[in-house]
Amino acid sequence: MSLKKLTNRLSDTHVCVVGAGLTGSLLAVFLARRGMKVTMLERRPDMRVADISAGRSINLNITRRGLRALQKAGLEATILKDSVPMMGRLMHSRNGETTYQPYGRDDSEYGNSVSRGELNKTLMTAAEKAGAVTIRFNQRVTNIDLDTNTLSIQNEVDKTAYEETFDLIIGTDGSASQIRETMTKKADYPCKQDLLNYGYKELTILPLEGGQFAMEKNVLHIWPRGLYMIIALPNFDGSFTCTLFLPYESINGSPCFEKLKTEEAVSQFFKTDFQDAYGMFDKPEETFFHNPTGSMVTVTTQPWHYKDRVLLVGDAAHAIVPFFGQGANCAFEDLTVFEDLLSKYVQPDDVLDWEALFLEFDELRKPNADAIAQMAIENFIEMRDKVGQPEFLLQKAAEKVLEKNFPNEFASRYSLVTFTHTPYSVCRDAGVVIDEIVCELCKGIKSADEIDLVKAEQLIKSKLSPILKGRVKDEVLSS
Repeated sequence: MSLKKLTNRLSDTHVCVVGAGLTGSLLAVFLARRGMKVTMLERRPDMRVADISAGRSINLNITRRGLRALQKAGLEATILKDSVPMMGRLMHSRNGETTYQPYGRDDSEYGNSVSRGELNKTLMTAAEKAGAVTIRFNQRVTNIDLDTNTLSIQNEVDKTAYEETFDLIIGTDGSASQIRETMTKKADYPCKQDLLNYGYKELTILPLEGGQFAMEKNVLHIWPRGLYMIIALPNFDGSFTCTLFLPYESINGSPCFEKLKTEEAVSQFFKTDFQDAYGMFDKPEETFFHNPTGSMVTVTTQPWHYKDRVLLVGDAAHAIVPFFGQGANCAFEDLTVFEDLLSKYVQPDDVLDWEALFLEFDELRKPNADAIAQMAIENFIEMRDKVGQPEFLLQKAAEKVLEKNFPNEFASRYSLVTFTHTPYSVCRDAGVVIDEIVCELCKGIKSADEIDLVKAEQLIKSKLSPILKGRVKDEVLSS
C-alpha cells in the first residue's frame, strides 16, 4: 500500500515527535503554535518528577545559533536567567599554572553554560503550554511501517505493545535514533556511524560554603594533557560539571579506561595528571566508578526524510562529538530553519507541501551539519593537544590582533562558528584560509604585537574576503 500525499490543513495534522529531549521539546513548541496536534513519545520517565540517573550530561554552551531558536520560541530570557556566562578558556598546566584565552572580540561575545537537564525540563513544560501537545513517557518506539506511517510502540512500565498511526513522524530521538535506523534500513538509505575511540566520565566540583565557586566561574576550564583532558563548565548553583575525556585503550602508553580498574589506579591518575583539580572533585574515585562511561559518535546519513511523512532532526540526523560546543546549537539552528520553511511553504488554505519542505530542509542543513561534524573532531585535537603550546598561544593572540584591527573583515574560525550565523560550511572553508593567514603572519615573530598589519590586510582582502563576502561586517552591524 502506498500513502497518498498529505494534504491536511495544519490544524488537522497530527504529528508524532519521537524523543522529548532538547530538540523534540523545542520543535513541539513551534509545531503547536502552528495549530498542529503533537504527541511526543519519550522512552524515559518524566525527568521533572523522576530521579533520572546522572553521569552522562556534558553541560551545554548555548551560543548565538541556539539563542536565535530560543528567541523565536520566546524562551531566551527564561533560559539565560539560570545560565553562567563564559568569557573564554582557562587552561591548567600540570604544574598548576593557568593561561587565559578570551573567546570573542570583546566582552559582548561569550558562551552561556547551561544545565542540559534543567534546559530539557524547561522546554518540555513550554511544549505542554504551547498548544495541543501531549508527552507520553516510558514509551519506546520499536518499528515504523513506512507504507502506513504506523509506529510500533512498547510501554516500558508494563511492557505492553501497541501501534499508532500519525500524519507526520519526526525523529528527534538522538544519536542512537530508532527512527533513523528503521527508516534507513527499510528505505535503503546510506548511514554511517563513526564511534570515537574515546569515552567520557562526569565528575563534579561542589560549591564552597555559602554557594561560592571553587574556581573562576566565568570561563570554561580545560586541563589539556595531550591525548586526554578534563573540562569543567560552571553551573548557576556554584558547582562545576566536569568531564574527563579518555581513550578506551592506551595510545602510545597513555592512560586509558582499560588501565583504570581500581580506586587506587584512579586516585593515582588524578593526583598525577590533575593535581590542582583533584582536591576540588567531589568523591572522584567513587564517582568515577558510579557514573557510566559515555560514548561519542558522528552520524552521517542522507536523505533525512522519507517522502512527505518522516523527518529526522538534530542528533538523529547528524550527531556530532561535543568538542565545538555546537551539538545543541546546531540542532536548534535546524529548528530555526524548519520554522522559517514552515512560513515559506504554508499556503493561504493552511496546507503545505511537506515533501518540498523536507527536500529544502535537507539541502540547506546537510552540508552545514557535515561541516560542523568535521570541525568538532578538529577542535577535539586542538583542545586536547594544542591549547597549552606556545606556538598555538601565539597564533590565538595573533587572531585577536587581527580581529581588533580588521573588525569588519576578519574573525577567527571559532568566532565565526560561535558568535555569528555564518553557515558552518562557510566557517569550515574560511577556517582553512584563516589558519594559512595566521601561520604566515606569525613566521619569525615572538609576540602578536609584531604582526605586519599591512601584509595582514593584503592577505585578508585577497584570501579571506572572497570566502566571507562581507559576512563579518554584516554580523558586527547586526550584533
